[in-house]
Amino acid sequence: MTRGGAKMRPEEPERRCLVTGETGPKSGLVRFVVGPDNAVVPDIVGKLPGRGLYVTASRPILEQARKGQFARAAKAPVNVPEGLAEEVERQLAHRVVDLVSLARKAGLAIAGFEKVKEALALSGEGLGKGRWARIRVLLQASDGSERGKAKLWTPEGARYFSCLTGDELGHAFGRPNVIHAALASGALADRVVEEAAKLRGLREVDSGDRAAP
Repeated sequence: MTRGGAKMRPEEPERRCLVTGETGPKSGLVRFVVGPDNAVVPDIVGKLPGRGLYVTASRPILEQARKGQFARAAKAPVNVPEGLAEEVERQLAHRVVDLVSLARKAGLAIAGFEKVKEALALSGEGLGKGRWARIRVLLQASDGSERGKAKLWTPEGARYFSCLTGDELGHAFGRPNVIHAALASGALADRVVEEAAKLRGLREVDSGDRAAP
């Protein structure tokens, strides 16, 4: 497991963090490129042209990268925008919301305390069917009631995240506010895990998965 929260996949490319010097799977790092105006630009989806500069998905490490690390890695003078960490956080949050929304449209995401509780129970007892045979991700809003969130649990092998607000989760489901959500196992859920792990590093929330009671 990397500091960004991504597990190594077979034959996944590795990259080195320009601050820590640690090497890990590319999916666990935030990619940057230097634009035509020599400005450092975050490349959250990894598709911008240019040589990639990689930083561990951690706010303190990203702030440290602003102090000359980008220029050294690029081997040229660069402009590092003010509020770069905040912009990375904003883009990562947007990315996670978009992925959860895609999962919802594909029938792979549900919201609401009772629906999630039932899905967790069926998954834990091996009674889930089809795509819902296994829960991959439990999402709960960072600003939701801790008492309410504690009534749900993370099934074995699943991941727990509380790095989105109720408004952000609600946006993914087309509702004003969502506190509890779950994603069925699959490629979309795996992508949510990768991006949410990076967002969690930027928002500096508790990184521990919640175990089943």
